[in-house]
Amino acid sequence: MGGGSARDDVMTPPKVKMATDVVVLGDGIRKRVTTVGKEPISEFRNGTKATFHYCTVLCDEKRTVVDDSSERGKPMELIIGKKFKLPVWEKIIQTMREGEVAEFLCDTPHVVEYPQVSRSLRRIAEGQDPRDGQRHCCGGIAQLHDHSLGYTDLDDLQKDPQPLIFIITILQIQEPGTYRQDAWAMSDEEKLDAVPLLHQEGNQLYKEGKVAEAAAKYYEAIACLKSLQMKEQPGSPDWIDLDLKITPLLLNFCQCKLLQGEYYQVLEHCSSILNKYSDNVKALFKRGRAHAAVWNASEAEEDFSRAVSLDPSLAPLVAKELKQLGERLHEKECEDKARFRDIFK
Repeated sequence: MGGGSARDDVMTPPKVKMATDVVVLGDGIRKRVTTVGKEPISEFRNGTKATFHYCTVLCDEKRTVVDDSSERGKPMELIIGKKFKLPVWEKIIQTMREGEVAEFLCDTPHVVEYPQVSRSLRRIAEGQDPRDGQRHCCGGIAQLHDHSLGYTDLDDLQKDPQPLIFIITILQIQEPGTYRQDAWAMSDEEKLDAVPLLHQEGNQLYKEGKVAEAAAKYYEAIACLKSLQMKEQPGSPDWIDLDLKITPLLLNFCQCKLLQGEYYQVLEHCSSILNKYSDNVKALFKRGRAHAAVWNASEAEEDFSRAVSLDPSLAPLVAKELKQLGERLHEKECEDKARFRDIFK
C-alpha cells in the first residue's frame, strides 16, 4: 500500500468521509454514528438477534460499493454468540442501538474473510445454494487465491485484501426467547424440536390456501433435518431415521410446487425419493402429474400405472388424470396441425 506503513494508509484512506467524532473500538476499528438510535442499548446476551442492512464500501476515492443489502430487499440477520464467519460484524453490532446508522472503518485483518462471506450472502439472495461450486481447502484463505468465487469484484478483493467500510443500519434487536431462530442458527436439539411445529404450521397454511407460505415452512423443516443428516454416515440407522422424517415433508413441498406450476422441481424431488423408496405411491402419483403437465405422456402413464398397482384405490384418480392428459394432448395436436397449415399457406 504505497510507501507508508499499512496502518498509516488505513488511517488516512483517500476521501473517506469519517468525521472528527470518530470512536476507536479497539485495534483497527473506528466508528462514526450518522443517525442516533432511540432505543436503549441491548446487553447483547448470547442468542440476541440483530436484523440490519449493510452497505460495504471500498476505501477508494469513489467509495465504491461492493454490496448493499437494501438493494436486494432482504436484510441481514446475525445472532450473537453463534460465531459468524466475519467476527468483526458481531463486534461492531454490539456497539449499536435499534434505529442507529453508523459507519465502521475496519482494518484489513478484520475483513480478510469478507469476499467468501459476501459470496455466500449473494448466492443466498439469488436463491442459490451458497455451497455450490466451492471446493474443500484445508490451508486457509491463502489457498483460495487461485480459485474464483464467481464474482470478479470479490476475486479482486480476495487477491488484494484491503480495509473496508461497513455502513450498518440496525432495523431490529430481539432478545433471546422472543423469536424463532432460523435453521442455521439452531442447535441440533432446537432443530428437532422445531420440525413438528413447522410441519404443523405448513399444514395449516396449506389448508388456508396459502401455498407459497406453506412451501416455505416445509422447506425450513427439511433444512433443519438435512443439516442434521449431513452429520451422519449415509445409510446408517440415524441417517435413515432422519430421511424417513424428511420424505413426508418433501412430498408436501412437492404438492405445493405442483400447485405453483413448478413441475421440474417436482420431478427432481420425487425422483430423489423414488431412487431410495421405489414403492412410494405418493411420489409416483405426484411425479406422474408433473410428467403430464410437461407433456411427458409415456412417463406419466408409467408412473400412474405403477401407483395404481401399489394402491388400487387410486384407480379413479388416475383415470381422471389420464383422461385430462388425453384431452390436453388432443388439443395440442389440433393446435399444432392448425399452426402447420398456416405455415404452409
